[in-house]
Amino acid sequence: MKRSRLLAIVLSVIVSSVAAQTFVPDGKNSAVTFKIKNFGSNVEGSFADLKGTIRFDENSLTATQIDVSIDANSIDTGIGMRDNHLRKKDYFDVKNYPRIRFVSSKVAATEKPSTYSLTGTLTIKNTSRQISFPFTYSVVNGNPVFKGQFQIDRRDFDVGGGSLSMSDNLIVLLSVATKKQP
Repeated sequence: MKRSRLLAIVLSVIVSSVAAQTFVPDGKNSAVTFKIKNFGSNVEGSFADLKGTIRFDENSLTATQIDVSIDANSIDTGIGMRDNHLRKKDYFDVKNYPRIRFVSSKVAATEKPSTYSLTGTLTIKNTSRQISFPFTYSVVNGNPVFKGQFQIDRRDFDVGGGSLSMSDNLIVLLSVATKKQP
């Protein structure tokens, strides 16, 4: 009985020390990917250069603050010509809007363990929209890892113009590993 109580106390201290700190995305171990239908086929891609700060405390969700962004120019679908096209004004206009940003406004617990609901503002091409989506939280090697996915309408952000071949709905998948802020 004493051993299990001691283990519980040690784990509680470890989790508390992780939760009370500010972390940054670990770009090498994180992934921001997307899926969209174009001409009836699935097109997948990714973005790189995830930067920002993440302060998450599962014991005090109101203290959570997430402010992250990705390099819009880093878009990679595996086809260079398509990527260059997506960087142009009708799509991401990376010359004028080099980063895509998300800033949290609310985190709430759900009925599932280690699963939360995140609400915040997504800004693409100087257009901001509030989005909400579920995410999971775990600790790997002492650092938080967040996973989630959400769907947006690309037209809400003026991405893709009037393309009739491309679906309006884009699915974004997140796997964000973190490390302590330097």
